[in-house]
Amino acid sequence: MSRRIRLLLLIPTLDRSGAEKQLVQLAIGLPSEEFDVSVVALTRGGPLAAPLREHGVPIEVLSKRRKLDQRALRRLKRHLQNSPPDILHTWLFAANAYGRLACQVVPETRVVVSERCVDSWKRPWQLWLDRRLVGRTDRLLANSHSVAQFYRDQGVPTELIEVIPNGIAVEPAVSENIRREIRSELELPEEALLVTSIGRLAPQKRVLDLVWAIELLHQIDSRAWFVCVGDGPQRDHLERFATDTGCSDRVRFTGHRHDPGRLWAASDVAWLASDFEGQSNSVMEAMAAGLPVVASDIPANAELVLEGQTGHLVPVGDSAAFAKRTAALLADHDHAVQLGTAGRQRMKEAFGIPAMIDAHAGLYRSLKNERTSVARPDDVTD
Repeated sequence: MSRRIRLLLLIPTLDRSGAEKQLVQLAIGLPSEEFDVSVVALTRGGPLAAPLREHGVPIEVLSKRRKLDQRALRRLKRHLQNSPPDILHTWLFAANAYGRLACQVVPETRVVVSERCVDSWKRPWQLWLDRRLVGRTDRLLANSHSVAQFYRDQGVPTELIEVIPNGIAVEPAVSENIRREIRSELELPEEALLVTSIGRLAPQKRVLDLVWAIELLHQIDSRAWFVCVGDGPQRDHLERFATDTGCSDRVRFTGHRHDPGRLWAASDVAWLASDFEGQSNSVMEAMAAGLPVVASDIPANAELVLEGQTGHLVPVGDSAAFAKRTAALLADHDHAVQLGTAGRQRMKEAFGIPAMIDAHAGLYRSLKNERTSVARPDDVTD
């Protein structure tokens, strides 16, 4: 029997966020008889360390403290030298950079880089570093075609790029009791119709547009409430804005919750207003729960939400369009259920976790079997 493929997954933290969730699903889902998986967190651990440990996946935390932390880089190099992986798979900018900088100590290791977003937020020096490190990259994984195109436009050769969509679990339908429980927890009337958004409260997500939208929507349908789940740098500003606009009594800011599935199950429509995304786990979770989605019309969202079939796409920043489309869904329950059912089926058929795991396993096998005739260069010229 051949030796197992040694796979090291490197990510900044093990917080409860989209990329981290995908990493955990992958780490615990790969066949253990074929893959020897370990995880390194560059900066800190987090709540998602627990399921990894439960499944026997070794974890090391390097405790990076600064953007450029030489000690953390040395620790990573030492870790790679002590236990050279066949495949180093890095996730998100900091890990992508540190992993490729450190990999020179293990020249036989194949390097996979995961890019999870249309990273228009990146500063020129970050894009420059990405380009400089292309020569240390055996494969760049994008989770959507829009992310792949963004990195082609940044100069990454097409032959290095591969698309593997996120995987999502489609759970059995929940009981009607969940709807009543959530409304009671949030101190809402039983007849309240919940429009829910789950995600980081940061400028990219344009939650301000959704606060405006609920104010408009409430004028059309007084049963509508906006449940905003998550935390982030804009939370205080958003809460003040809701108060200033007079709609705070129709909005619930819940902060982080560990039961997003219950929130989706209790909701009637899902919202996402982002001006850029990679592939939204939030939208995928909502669709897997059978909810119709109203989302901003950006390429990444259009890869998930099929207009008029699983929900609706509206122009970025158009609060009135969010309100109008959602009002129509709340007024026509049968149509909303039809869209939600189609979305759930789409997640099950095209974005299941087994398919995501199988695609990664196939990539790792092919890279392990590759034999290059020249050494990987330290860097590339612009």
